[in-house]
Amino acid sequence: MPRRHGLSEADRAQWADFARTIHPLRGHAAPREVAAPPAQVAAIPPPPAPHAGAPPSVPASAPASAPASPPIEIGTAPGGLDAATWERFRSGRLRPARIIDLHGLTREQAHRVLAAAVEAARAERLRCIEIITGRGSGEQGGAIRRELPLWLNRSDLRPKLLAACHPHRANPGATRILLRRER
Repeated sequence: MPRRHGLSEADRAQWADFARTIHPLRGHAAPREVAAPPAQVAAIPPPPAPHAGAPPSVPASAPASAPASPPIEIGTAPGGLDAATWERFRSGRLRPARIIDLHGLTREQAHRVLAAAVEAARAERLRCIEIITGRGSGEQGGAIRRELPLWLNRSDLRPKLLAACHPHRANPGATRILLRRER
C-alpha cells in the first residue's frame, strides 16, 4: 500500500468548503480549530567544516538552571498533583477543551502542530487537551504514537505540561494532556 503524504491544496480547500456547511448537534459547542502548520520550514545550513589542524571545539558548559522536572510517563500520576484531580483527569471526567488530530501528518509536521497547539492552549489558559495519534499498525503502534512521549519530555514542552494519560485503557491512540497553570 503506498504511503500517503497528506492532502493536496485542492483537497484542503474542498474539505474547508464542506466543513463550513456542518453545524454542531443541539447542545454541543463547535470545536475550536487549531492553526495549520506552516507550509515550508526554512532549511538550517550545515555547520562549517573544521579547519585542518584546528583543535577540536569544546562545547560551552550549560548555564546553571533550575532542576529539571521528572519525565512525563503516560498514565502515571505526577508529583504535585492531588489525588482527586488526577482521578478526574485519568477517568475522563476532566474533559479536554480542545482535540488535536495528528492523523495523516509526517512526524515533523505532527511535532510542529503539537507544539503550536500546546502554546495556543496555554495562551487561552486551557487546562486539558487531547492529542489523537491513532493506534498505528504492529505491536509498537504508529510512528507518531511512539514519538509522542519523547516530544512531551522535550525541553520546549516539558515545563508546560503536568501529566498525560490515555482517556480509556482500550484506546491507546489518544492521549490527554494536563497543562500546568501559569502562576
